[in-house]
Amino acid sequence: MEVMTHSSTFLLPSNHHSSSVTYALVVLNRPLPRFTPLLWNHAQVRVCADGGANRVFDEMPLLFPSDDALDVRQRYKPDIIKGDMDSVRTEVLDFYSNLGTKVVDESHDQDSTDLHKCVAYIRDLTPNLDKSNLCILVAGALGGRFDHEAGNMNVLYRFSTMRLILLSDDCLIYLLPSTHLHEIYIQSSVEGPHCGLIPIGMPSVSTTTTGLQWDLNNTEMRFGDVVSTSNLVRGEKITVQSSSDLLWTISIKV
Repeated sequence: MEVMTHSSTFLLPSNHHSSSVTYALVVLNRPLPRFTPLLWNHAQVRVCADGGANRVFDEMPLLFPSDDALDVRQRYKPDIIKGDMDSVRTEVLDFYSNLGTKVVDESHDQDSTDLHKCVAYIRDLTPNLDKSNLCILVAGALGGRFDHEAGNMNVLYRFSTMRLILLSDDCLIYLLPSTHLHEIYIQSSVEGPHCGLIPIGMPSVSTTTTGLQWDLNNTEMRFGDVVSTSNLVRGEKITVQSSSDLLWTISIKV
């Protein structure tokens, strides 16, 4: 079975993360994680999903209280604002448009979420982005309304062949497809130790792990029975092999 490796080096300063990965950033309409500037600096393309532009405009200057707000807004200018345009404020749209931000209005499409629209747009940017090593970071994906969270997790499954990572101040989530053996390299200075493996979509008949406080050994997991929550990482490397796709989550302490 082919091995897929994972590492949260995007939570480290630029001089510590792997240059072999191409990052794109999507900002959703939820409070910005405190480490958003770090994600922004790693990314080669930054997309605001509709009202996510309001968040960048309003909240990014708060992360730099000693800097002039206008300077911060000009420094952290999204490349693209995309969505159905029901949330972004007119003055925010005008401000970024005047700085050269591309605006893509998809108000005609009410069958997909703004995150889905943004991920599809980034996917279709190739070959401008190296798709084989592309990782999409999604800021503000968790917290707030549960139906929004569930919709964001559904996008992980809709784009299961792509690397997407949902981020909040407290944790990250990404999909571990059953087609691969997964090796997860833990950045202990910025993440952990709390973690979990969640079988959403269908039960996992068999899941085996190494490197956790409570490892699974051909364990069946399903809602209504065993689910690996409140687990702990024990070392620098976790391995996961499962008969079904799983969500991996780990706490963030940046």
